[in-house]
Amino acid sequence: MTTANDTAKRRWTRAGSASAGLARNVAATATTVAATLLGLLLVTFFIGRVVPIDPVLAAVGDRAPAEVYERVRLELGLDLPLWQQFWLYLQKALQGDFGRSVLTSNRVLDDIVRVFPATVELATLGTLVGIVFGIPMGVIAAVNRDRWPDQLVRVFGLVGYSVPVFWLGLMGLLVFYAKLGLVSGPGRLSTGFEDIVDPVTGIILLDAAMAGEWDVFGDAVGHLVLPACLLGYFSLAYISRMTRSFMLEQLRQEYVVAARVKGLSEFRVVWRHALGNAAVPLVTVVALSYANLLEGSVLTETVFAWPGLGLYITQSLLAADMNAVLGGTIVVGTVFVAINMLSDILYKLVDPRARR
Repeated sequence: MTTANDTAKRRWTRAGSASAGLARNVAATATTVAATLLGLLLVTFFIGRVVPIDPVLAAVGDRAPAEVYERVRLELGLDLPLWQQFWLYLQKALQGDFGRSVLTSNRVLDDIVRVFPATVELATLGTLVGIVFGIPMGVIAAVNRDRWPDQLVRVFGLVGYSVPVFWLGLMGLLVFYAKLGLVSGPGRLSTGFEDIVDPVTGIILLDAAMAGEWDVFGDAVGHLVLPACLLGYFSLAYISRMTRSFMLEQLRQEYVVAARVKGLSEFRVVWRHALGNAAVPLVTVVALSYANLLEGSVLTETVFAWPGLGLYITQSLLAADMNAVLGGTIVVGTVFVAINMLSDILYKLVDPRARR
């Protein structure tokens, strides 16, 4: 006969096993993240040493005296063995010290803090466009498999994958800005609206709304709508394709057949039950799409003169400012890793099977 002590022992055993499993998962995740970031730092370090750009000349100029050149070379530690240079680079990077930008003369981290909110704003709205339109399009394509709605969605997504982003951006500016005048031009704000709102968050829509400057808000929307829709188109192409794939898998499951036999409406079967189960892997898809927009908006920001991290890295690369280029690359890689971790956590929260 089972006693109360035996029951309590089993409960403690299960609790201990769960705690041990959680500790192992946390340790494994921490190890993976640390190894990924270390690899990222190692790659960026060797890129900075391999590119045919002298970091000393970039700092002092090509007309500096020989003694100044040598002094700066020693200060940068370029006379040390590579492994010592990497150790110093690793220590500084972990402290957020990426050096000074040759282009702006500011600390690279300060520049990134200043420009990154613009990229976040653009990528966030682009991802929202992809979610709002991509998921319904993927569902419609799956329900109408191999019929004309499915073919239309697939062709629309294929164009989003295939057409170069800079070409679409230039055509969008030509048609909607130059010809029709429906949107504002390149940049983040018109000249007359700059410096009116204090950059509290760095996201101009939030700052303008909090300050009650609705004229600035409207002007920001006019500048934002075209590049956000362009990025949203690429996000839509990816999300709709993956939604279609997940929905096709769910519509073949037995529970869908059982729901239809019970007499549930097709709308409820598709949009509640099938899409509800497909939403679990879609969490990861949306997270990856958002991460891709954060790191892949370089051409979009260049075409639209959007003052974000992508444009900052591009201008720094053209000016041979490797401190800024490598610092921006490290930040983008770190954000990508963080979003992947967040997607894993959300996946486990949404799907109980992943927690087990």
